[in-house]
Amino acid sequence: QVQLVESGGGLVQAGGSLRLSCAASAGTFSSYGMGWFRQAPGKEREFVGFITRSGNSTVYADSVKGRFTISRDNAKSTVSLQMNSLKPEDTAVYYCARKRLAVGAVSIRYQYDYWGQGTQVTVSS
Repeated sequence: QVQLVESGGGLVQAGGSLRLSCAASAGTFSSYGMGWFRQAPGKEREFVGFITRSGNSTVYADSVKGRFTISRDNAKSTVSLQMNSLKPEDTAVYYCARKRLAVGAVSIRYQYDYWGQGTQVTVSS
């Protein structure tokens, strides 16, 4: 059974930075692309970004492009989300997820089969 565990969330002022990490246990981590999603109170869970199996390519939502960076370390089975220039609207629970297959749209939730429990990010104005 694959488990994904996020860490690194917290409270930060607008303009600040946070780095989230997601550690995977079991499974062949390097065989799967990994995504980050977030869910604000009262809103649908939305796509934040994606990184390919090798880590050579990334995709970002327009709302975070240029501010967020995804990276991975396959030797350590971890994926990270570096968040800079944070805004109050970035406040949400952030989730990492494993993409089920190499094909298919990276921004669609049902393309992912395992999810972490989430970590809260709160950005104050």
